[in-house]
Amino acid sequence: MSTIRRVGNDCRQKGTTMALTVYTASWCGPCKRLKSQLTREGIAYQEVDVEADPQAASFVESVNKGNRVVPTVVFPDGSAATNPSVIEVKRRLATMGQSI
Repeated sequence: MSTIRRVGNDCRQKGTTMALTVYTASWCGPCKRLKSQLTREGIAYQEVDVEADPQAASFVESVNKGNRVVPTVVFPDGSAATNPSVIEVKRRLATMGQSI
């Protein structure tokens, strides 16, 4: 079963909800850093723990050439980024018309 948490503000923009998903693991320092930065910036996200969800782990491997690399972020348009900075997340959301 997935461990999913909705964190941050309810980012409703023009009648839609931003769907940023962050795949993480409890031991992952870069995951903790990114999550705290997203929260500080008021960017809502869902967290999925790849250790608790084998399907999530398989998905992360599928977008990282067979490697289970976290954090992996999936954006509202379905694109993914591995270990992005909060600046990169904000930039990509802006190009998708998501204001922060």
